[in-house]
Amino acid sequence: MPIYEYYCHKCDKTFETLIFGKETPACPDCGTEEVQRRLSACGFVSKGEGGRTVSASAGSACGGCASTSCGSCGI
Repeated sequence: MPIYEYYCHKCDKTFETLIFGKETPACPDCGTEEVQRRLSACGFVSKGEGGRTVSASAGSACGGCASTSCGSCGI
C-alpha cells in the first residue's frame, strides 16, 4: 500500500497517509475530505552501469554528481 502526501484546503496543512485501494483520505486535523494529493519527494537506490550503486532523492539526480538530469551521466 502506498503512502501519499496530501494538502488540506480547509486548514492549510500537509499530511501523509497510507491508502488502501480506492479510499478517500480525510485530513487528520479537521476531518474534511477536501484534500489534494501532492507530488512527494522520494528516494531510491539502483544499480547503474558497472554495478555501482546510485542513490537519488529530491533535489538532485544522483548522489555522486551535481547534475539535475541522469541523461548527463548515462545512468
